[in-house]
Amino acid sequence: LVLTNASGGIRSDLAPGALMLVDDHINLGFQAPLAGPLHPGEERFPDMSRPYDGELMAFAEEVALAAGIRLTRGVYGWVGGPNFETPAEVLALRAAGADVVGMSTVPEAIVARAGGQRVLAISVVTNRAAGLGLEVVDHEEVMAWGAVAGEKVAVLLEELVPLLAAG
Repeated sequence: LVLTNASGGIRSDLAPGALMLVDDHINLGFQAPLAGPLHPGEERFPDMSRPYDGELMAFAEEVALAAGIRLTRGVYGWVGGPNFETPAEVLALRAAGADVVGMSTVPEAIVARAGGQRVLAISVVTNRAAGLGLEVVDHEEVMAWGAVAGEKVAVLLEELVPLLAAG
């Protein structure tokens, strides 16, 4: 499963337009995507020590290098949304080791891992996280940076998906 998301950069080198492979996450969404009735064959307690597949990340890094796309790795901090994060949440996430913050990806990754799927997640930095920039987080700015960085993601996925499909 390949996931993409928009995120706010916490780490200083992750400015708008940057791409980051998610190699781990911090779940501050306080939601449990696996809660509810358990169906036969489903896993209630999947191992999350390596939620994102290292081999898939290595493939993505090779493709990015060949395409001249800068790609780094880091930790994704998840907040529930749909509101943007607060400056205090950003400070807490930074202290906990998060490099970016966003409102998606983590529930999807948890469910995919529970289903035995391999997961690759690419985070598109669309803004500085709340409290780290000079201005407030603006949804229009987020969308504009998403479009710019989306072109790099498209190039990456066009090359990566056939490699993943080939196994």
